[in-house]
Amino acid sequence: MRRRMGRPGLMGTMARTAVIAGTATAVSGGVRRHSEQNAAEQQQAAAAQQTPPPEPAQPAAPAALSTDDKISQITELGKLKDAGLLTDQEFTTEKTRILGS
Repeated sequence: MRRRMGRPGLMGTMARTAVIAGTATAVSGGVRRHSEQNAAEQQQAAAAQQTPPPEPAQPAAPAALSTDDKISQITELGKLKDAGLLTDQEFTTEKTRILGS
């Protein structure tokens, strides 16, 4: 059988058209996904810039201790000092802090 030279036949034209259409679809889908991803990144960046940084937490002010609470805390400190877990200076510092509040 002799091959035909020149213009492609119907099947050749259809195959070429299918390849071109498939390539165009793949490229347009890639471009669309890329643009959507860029838009999402820009939105996240804009949201991050608009959100003020969180303020550092303020330490809670210690509640005023009742006399009974102060006595029990100083008693506990005395036990820790007697057990050798606190030095005289640490005991005095903590006792002053408790009595001062």
